[in-house]
Amino acid sequence: MNTIKQEKYNSLLRAADKAKENSYSPYSDFKVGATILTKDGKRIDGCNVENAAYGSTMCAERAAIYKAVSLGYKPGDFEAIAIVSSGKNFSPCGACRQTIAEYEFKQSKNIEVFFTGETGNIVKANSLKDLLPFAFDNSLL
Repeated sequence: MNTIKQEKYNSLLRAADKAKENSYSPYSDFKVGATILTKDGKRIDGCNVENAAYGSTMCAERAAIYKAVSLGYKPGDFEAIAIVSSGKNFSPCGACRQTIAEYEFKQSKNIEVFFTGETGNIVKANSLKDLLPFAFDNSLL
Protein backbone atom coordinates (compact mmCIF):
# COMPACT_ATOMS: atom_id res chain seq x y z
CA MET A 1 0.00 0.00 0.00
CA ASN A 2 1.39 3.38 -0.89
CA THR A 3 2.34 5.83 1.86
CA ILE A 4 -0.36 8.38 1.02
CA LYS A 5 -3.12 5.76 1.12
CA GLN A 6 -1.72 4.27 4.37
CA GLU A 7 -1.71 7.69 6.04
CA LYS A 8 -5.30 8.29 4.91
CA TYR A 9 -6.37 5.05 6.57
CA ASN A 10 -4.32 5.70 9.70
CA SER A 11 -5.98 9.11 9.89
CA LEU A 12 -9.42 7.48 9.60
CA LEU A 13 -8.54 5.01 12.35
CA ARG A 14 -7.46 7.89 14.60
CA ALA A 15 -10.78 9.64 13.91
CA ALA A 16 -12.71 6.45 14.72
CA ASP A 17 -10.69 6.06 17.91
CA LYS A 18 -11.63 9.61 18.89
CA ALA A 19 -15.31 8.95 18.07
CA LYS A 20 -15.12 5.87 20.33
CA GLU A 21 -14.63 8.17 23.31
CA ASN A 22 -18.19 9.48 22.83
CA SER A 23 -19.61 5.99 23.28
CA TYR A 24 -22.46 5.59 25.73
CA SER A 25 -21.85 2.04 26.93
CA PRO A 26 -22.75 1.79 30.64
CA TYR A 27 -23.91 -1.85 30.38
CA SER A 28 -21.07 -3.50 28.47
CA ASP A 29 -18.27 -0.93 28.80
CA PHE A 30 -17.49 -1.96 25.20
CA LYS A 31 -16.77 1.26 23.34
CA VAL A 32 -16.82 1.45 19.54
CA GLY A 33 -16.21 4.34 17.17
CA ALA A 34 -16.57 4.43 13.39
CA THR A 35 -15.58 6.95 10.74
CA ILE A 36 -16.81 6.93 7.16
CA LEU A 37 -14.77 8.54 4.40
CA THR A 38 -16.97 9.87 1.62
CA LYS A 39 -15.85 10.24 -1.97
CA ASP A 40 -15.90 14.02 -1.57
CA GLY A 41 -13.37 13.72 1.28
CA LYS A 42 -15.73 14.30 4.23
CA ARG A 43 -15.47 12.24 7.39
CA ILE A 44 -18.57 11.23 9.28
CA ASP A 45 -18.25 9.74 12.76
CA GLY A 46 -20.49 7.53 14.85
CA CYS A 47 -20.24 5.72 18.18
CA ASN A 48 -22.20 2.96 19.84
CA VAL A 49 -25.09 3.99 22.08
CA GLU A 50 -26.47 1.42 24.50
CA ASN A 51 -29.91 1.26 26.03
CA ALA A 52 -31.35 -0.69 28.95
CA ALA A 53 -33.69 -2.25 26.39
CA TYR A 54 -30.75 -3.97 24.67
CA GLY A 55 -32.48 -4.30 21.30
CA SER A 56 -32.60 -0.51 21.12
CA THR A 57 -28.80 -0.27 21.23
CA MET A 58 -27.17 1.24 18.14
CA CYS A 59 -23.75 0.19 16.88
CA ALA A 60 -21.15 2.77 15.84
CA GLU A 61 -21.03 1.60 12.23
CA ARG A 62 -24.77 1.99 11.70
CA ALA A 63 -24.80 5.28 13.62
CA ALA A 64 -22.17 6.68 11.22
CA ILE A 65 -23.99 5.37 8.14
CA TYR A 66 -27.38 6.69 9.26
CA LYS A 67 -25.79 10.03 10.13
CA ALA A 68 -24.27 10.18 6.62
CA VAL A 69 -27.65 9.42 5.06
CA SER A 70 -29.31 12.10 7.21
CA LEU A 71 -26.70 14.55 5.84
CA GLY A 72 -27.73 13.68 2.28
CA TYR A 73 -25.17 11.01 1.32
CA LYS A 74 -26.37 8.12 -0.85
CA PRO A 75 -25.07 4.77 -2.08
CA GLY A 76 -22.07 5.52 -4.23
CA ASP A 77 -20.82 8.24 -1.90
CA PHE A 78 -18.82 6.03 0.51
CA GLU A 79 -15.16 5.17 0.00
CA ALA A 80 -14.16 3.56 3.30
CA ILE A 81 -15.18 2.94 6.89
CA ALA A 82 -12.78 2.58 9.81
CA ILE A 83 -13.94 1.01 13.07
CA VAL A 84 -12.13 0.95 16.43
CA SER A 85 -13.24 -0.85 19.57
CA SER A 86 -12.11 -1.11 23.16
CA GLY A 87 -12.26 -4.91 22.99
CA LYS A 88 -9.34 -7.19 22.20
CA ASN A 89 -11.04 -9.20 19.50
CA PHE A 90 -13.42 -7.24 17.37
CA SER A 91 -15.23 -7.29 14.07
CA PRO A 92 -18.45 -5.64 12.95
CA CYS A 93 -21.63 -7.50 13.92
CA GLY A 94 -23.87 -9.10 11.31
CA ALA A 95 -26.38 -6.24 11.34
CA CYS A 96 -23.61 -3.72 10.66
CA ARG A 97 -22.11 -5.89 7.92
CA GLN A 98 -25.52 -6.12 6.24
CA THR A 99 -26.04 -2.35 6.58
CA ILE A 100 -22.65 -1.65 4.97
CA ALA A 101 -23.59 -4.17 2.26
CA GLU A 102 -26.69 -2.13 1.44
CA TYR A 103 -24.47 0.76 0.40
CA GLU A 104 -21.73 -1.29 -1.25
CA PHE A 105 -24.09 -3.28 -3.47
CA LYS A 106 -25.71 -0.11 -4.78
CA GLN A 107 -22.46 1.50 -5.90
CA SER A 108 -19.95 0.47 -8.53
CA LYS A 109 -16.93 0.56 -6.19
CA ASN A 110 -16.30 -1.49 -3.07
CA ILE A 111 -16.29 0.19 0.32
CA GLU A 112 -13.01 -0.57 2.05
CA VAL A 113 -13.63 -1.74 5.60
CA PHE A 114 -10.93 -1.87 8.22
CA PHE A 115 -11.14 -2.35 11.94
CA THR A 116 -9.08 -2.90 15.05
CA GLY A 117 -9.44 -3.55 18.74
CA GLU A 118 -7.16 -3.05 21.72
CA THR A 119 -4.48 -5.29 20.24
CA GLY A 120 -3.84 -2.78 17.46
CA ASN A 121 -3.95 -5.50 14.80
CA ILE A 122 -5.71 -3.95 11.82
CA VAL A 123 -7.95 -6.13 9.70
CA LYS A 124 -8.63 -4.73 6.23
CA ALA A 125 -11.27 -6.03 3.86
CA ASN A 126 -11.07 -4.86 0.25
CA SER A 127 -14.74 -5.57 -0.12
CA LEU A 128 -17.58 -6.25 2.24
CA LYS A 129 -17.94 -9.60 0.46
CA ASP A 130 -14.74 -10.56 2.32
CA LEU A 131 -16.67 -10.16 5.59
CA LEU A 132 -20.17 -11.13 4.46
CA PRO A 133 -19.93 -13.40 1.41
CA PHE A 134 -23.63 -14.29 1.33
CA ALA A 135 -25.23 -10.96 2.20
CA PHE A 136 -28.91 -10.49 1.48
CA ASP A 137 -29.43 -8.49 -1.69
CA ASN A 138 -33.05 -7.86 -2.66
CA SER A 139 -32.05 -7.33 -6.29
CA LEU A 140 -31.81 -11.11 -6.43
CA LEU A 141 -35.55 -11.45 -5.73
